[in-house]
Amino acid sequence: MNAPLKSINCGGRLISLGSPIVMEIVNITPDSFFEHGIKDNLSGDIIDVGGCSTRPNAEYATEEEEWQRLDNGLNLIRSQYIDAIISVDTFRPSIAIKSIEKYGVSIINDVSGGCEEMFKVTAKYGVPYILTFNEVIPKESSVVACALKFFADRIQRLCELGQNDIIIDPGFGFNKTIDQNFELMNNLEQLKILGRPLLVGISRKSMIFKTLGGEAKDALNGTTVLNTISLTKGADILRVHDVKEARECIGLIKR
Repeated sequence: MNAPLKSINCGGRLISLGSPIVMEIVNITPDSFFEHGIKDNLSGDIIDVGGCSTRPNAEYATEEEEWQRLDNGLNLIRSQYIDAIISVDTFRPSIAIKSIEKYGVSIINDVSGGCEEMFKVTAKYGVPYILTFNEVIPKESSVVACALKFFADRIQRLCELGQNDIIIDPGFGFNKTIDQNFELMNNLEQLKILGRPLLVGISRKSMIFKTLGGEAKDALNGTTVLNTISLTKGADILRVHDVKEARECIGLIKR
């Protein structure tokens, strides 16, 4: 088994993963269900800003619309949180470049599963890259086996390009049935064999409220339960809407 990496290099700042950290979601999209604006107090260890909805069946913003939202949002965040570690949630290499060059964005969070151009961009600029497992899983196949192959192949290519800081995201909710999501959750610890920081993003997702009933706004308790399970299985980063509750999970697990 590969020794897990204990830190990521964000623009020369080493972010320790000796204890799990929290990535705070800031969606500046018209269809975001979560009423959490940049005007509110941002307290995550990493601030993850998205200008294009990637939820299932969402209509993608154009590149121009995405950048206009991010340009305004990142400008406001940088003015209020000068030293914040900022991640941009985008699948477009051109948006990644603009975000890095204009606002010193430290991490690129790409839910698309990656492409050669994006790999080259993140390697060139030396920013950590969040690689998401976002492939359709063949019927009757092992979700974990498919995830391991997906990650191993792409990690090898990223390393060939000189990308050293790779974070893996199992991609809960992306091209997966509810059963496949829970199969992945129940076997999450197997992904640690890859020796890469593990990010889990299940905050208020449909796997919770479609199982328990209700809507995304009702899914905080379920989110807390699954975040707790994730931490016991080796999650290094929790990507969440609700920072306080995530920090409480971490605080109790550390005891």
